[in-house]
Amino acid sequence: MPHAPAAPPRPPRPTLRRALRHGVWWLQDYAFAAWWQVRAVLSPRGADDYLSGDGRPVLVLPGIWETWAFLRPLIERVHDEGHPVHVIASLGRNGRPVEATARDVAAYVLEHDLHDVVVVAHSKGGLVGKYLMALLDDTRRVDRMVAVCTPFSGSRYAAWLVLPSLRAFSPRDATTVMLSRDEAVNQRITSIYGEFDPHIPESSVLVGADNVLLPTGGHFRVLAHPRTVATVLAVAGRPVPDSDGSSPALG
Repeated sequence: MPHAPAAPPRPPRPTLRRALRHGVWWLQDYAFAAWWQVRAVLSPRGADDYLSGDGRPVLVLPGIWETWAFLRPLIERVHDEGHPVHVIASLGRNGRPVEATARDVAAYVLEHDLHDVVVVAHSKGGLVGKYLMALLDDTRRVDRMVAVCTPFSGSRYAAWLVLPSLRAFSPRDATTVMLSRDEAVNQRITSIYGEFDPHIPESSVLVGADNVLLPTGGHFRVLAHPRTVATVLAVAGRPVPDSDGSSPALG
């Protein structure tokens, strides 16, 4: 008899001990985010400095209220491995709706004639990337995506937020619901998340995806976890797929 697919790894149930640990992770997470924001401002390197390389192209999509430079430490690791890294400075702090942003990204991919792209996304960037893959990429210019701490099923905290750009992450939001129901591209997505995310209590589990649960917590500091970096490099370093969408055999 065929075996049922294994359930995706989910964070453990909360206990008092875990709650205390979550509090520590929460504080560490915001300290981490502040430090990465400072690094983003201080670095003299611009977006065009990462376009060199003969590896598979990587397209980076930041989260809401993040510029591409917030992800610079991860960008530099990927670029050091020989991948041209594309960022879209015109997205600014990524505050526009998911659909509009995805259309801008699709236009960038076409304008630069990119193929076999690996998207690396944080938080909202993963929703933008999935919208692109599912609805705007008939010729499959985007091959795979690695999404870190993305609210694929929404966040119940969003309903209590004032800004419409943040309330859009509600589990009841039309775009979020539509994307969560569309599972056609999930098998080409790797979703990375920790045991605890202060912004996404539902976690970032994505049915049918390659789900990677890390033994840590946070919404931002997960970006720098060694396994996150290793996973991004492994996915970007995979052989380019054949025209039928399958990867060539190794060996």
